[in-house]
Amino acid sequence: MKKISILISGRGSNMEAIFAAIDAGELPARVVSVISNRPQAAGLAMAAARGVRTAAVDHRQYPDRASFDAALAAEIDRDVPEMVVLAGFMRILTPGFVESYAGRLFNIHPSLLPLFPGLHTHRQALEAGVRIHGCTVHFVTAALDHGPIVAQAAVPVCDGDDEETLAARVLREEHRIYPRALRWFAEGRLRLEKDEAGVERVRVEGVHESDPCLLAPSLLTS
Repeated sequence: MKKISILISGRGSNMEAIFAAIDAGELPARVVSVISNRPQAAGLAMAAARGVRTAAVDHRQYPDRASFDAALAAEIDRDVPEMVVLAGFMRILTPGFVESYAGRLFNIHPSLLPLFPGLHTHRQALEAGVRIHGCTVHFVTAALDHGPIVAQAAVPVCDGDDEETLAARVLREEHRIYPRALRWFAEGRLRLEKDEAGVERVRVEGVHESDPCLLAPSLLTS
């Protein structure tokens, strides 16, 4: 059973979805630590109530990103996790940190990457006038929001949507696909491969129509 360390900055709704999947037997893993860069993050209390080790590594106490990342890595490595999962962790990580967890560091981003990297993705989508939006689970690399894609979910952009309504629709799908993608890794079904152009891509073994890498609008539930 794979060990997971989860990094959060706030309430940790994707963390809750991961816990729910573990409880339901849908994710063969266990969370060994929940770590936040914000000592007052609401998700820390929720994780502690489940008996999970929690820690705060306050980025404001460090002079630069490299020293913060070194302290964060030391806290993560206490539990020797096979998976490090960013769940609303609002820090840009240094290349050295990312390299130390290469191939086992995951993030979920609220857009269909490579569209709309960075912040305010729902605003970006509305301003661009797209009719399809969504979320992406990807391996983290040094390039912000550009790591190899594991899974995506698409949602419609409806007439009358604002940032709040669109964000809520996307968040429901985040909660579905993140545990699913982590399950594939825990089951040994993810493979990172380079194509002829040298671009690293993810291959998921044993995917079929009932377990796709892309959840399209026709597959969405209300």
